Amino acid sequence: MYFLGIDVSTTAVKALIIDRDGGVVASASTPTALSTPKPLWSEQDPADWWRGTKSSVRQALHNADISGSQVAAVGLTGQMHSLTLLDKAGKVLRPAILWSDQRTGAQCDEIRRIVGKESLIAITGNDALTGYSAPKILWVREHEPWVFAEVQHILLPKDFVRLQLTGDYATDKAGAAGTLLLDVKKRDWSAEILRDLQIPLQWLPETHEGPEITGTISPQASEATGLRAGTPVVGGGGDQAAQAVGVGAVEPGIFALTLGTGGNVFATTEEPFIEPEGRLHSFCHAVPGLWHLMGVTLSAGGSLRWLRDVLGSEDDFSTLVARAKAVPPGSEGLLFQPYLTGERTPHGDPLTRGSFIGLTLRHDQEHLIRAVLEGVAFAIRDSFELIKSCGMTTIRQVHISGGGAKSPLWRQILANVLDTELQTVNIVEGAAFGAALLAGVASGNWSDVNEASQATVVQSGVTSPQPEAVAAYQNSYDVYNQIYPALKDITHQLSYLSMT
Repeated sequence: MYFLGIDVSTTAVKALIIDRDGGVVASASTPTALSTPKPLWSEQDPADWWRGTKSSVRQALHNADISGSQVAAVGLTGQMHSLTLLDKAGKVLRPAILWSDQRTGAQCDEIRRIVGKESLIAITGNDALTGYSAPKILWVREHEPWVFAEVQHILLPKDFVRLQLTGDYATDKAGAAGTLLLDVKKRDWSAEILRDLQIPLQWLPETHEGPEITGTISPQASEATGLRAGTPVVGGGGDQAAQAVGVGAVEPGIFALTLGTGGNVFATTEEPFIEPEGRLHSFCHAVPGLWHLMGVTLSAGGSLRWLRDVLGSEDDFSTLVARAKAVPPGSEGLLFQPYLTGERTPHGDPLTRGSFIGLTLRHDQEHLIRAVLEGVAFAIRDSFELIKSCGMTTIRQVHISGGGAKSPLWRQILANVLDTELQTVNIVEGAAFGAALLAGVASGNWSDVNEASQATVVQSGVTSPQPEAVAAYQNSYDVYNQIYPALKDITHQLSYLSMT
């Protein structure tokens, strides 16, 4: 018996197969293209997600040397917030507007005006941010009325893949919470928000818990993927909720820190916990009956990739990061703001920009690299501090994962900046693994998500803070916190200039 997790990420569609003990048997990944037709825009063709799914599933089955009939269930995960619009027949009406798209600032203001910011946060758990689905819907209504007139279905990326696999319109509660249309306390669509924004309820799919079966593989999808017709497909979860399942953050006190293209701090809660100003995301967990708080840094590993490209370096990331080891903590007075695509937490500001502060003739490439690593760590600390300010001061474990977590130096910098012990686990593809675990729970292989996590997620290493570096970074962090308010007006003016 095997379980399949499919992750529809921004850069690729990944398929991962595990056995009934949670061992990874095989995986495959198919890249997907990203389009930026205008400044601040970010789009994808949903057809690429389906092509990637077919390719990755078939390749994973081949790599595992098993037949599709041996897969007992399928779990789905993927990028959150991205808007896919379909007509009555299920035909895609326009390219999907992605979570990273920043065009909807005016629509966010409109939502706050219509609903009221306090009411919006109280119901959805979140403020209106450009990444969410709801402002994207309003943007299409305002700027592409001919498209809006044909809309009959609204789906997230993984749910578009679900439709192709099963023929059913459905979503999970964790992913739905990221649309700004869900009542986070009731764990279902908000009649009040939909009424105020004039979005028909019938356009939205039914919501399901993460391990709940939402449909089965259709004969057409069976032929396309090699999976057995009738194989159950479960709700799954948004990428960060599935990632949390995959790395063992399925109970209060266990945090998940993901260091990928973006950086995410994930804290599981037993009840919906809402930050009053909406600076943290409050979503449903993929675990039934649980919620989570989350802080997001939009450009974490993305900042390091940007720097490598700008430097024209041909080093792989491990070699690039190793060059910064000789630079002392604080980069000799050089600080970096990783706001290359705006920022979510704590500022919720799509117009802010990245910056190096404190450059001198002494600073070389190694200092720039180290400052980027430290700047991302400071931005992630902002999320930790906000979560603590909400009363969640008990942190029993922090499980770190993602591509950036492979770097011992970056892990050490993070441990020192956060003054917290970081644990690595045996899972590499956390989101796809979490989706596969949810499929295993639905199949009865494990009684619940907690049992599945405890049976499969194992600590593989520990990085402890170093007292001297902790003190040095506290001083740097105090200065770092002064940069955003000092530069806010200037970065906004520059952003407006670039759009004219």
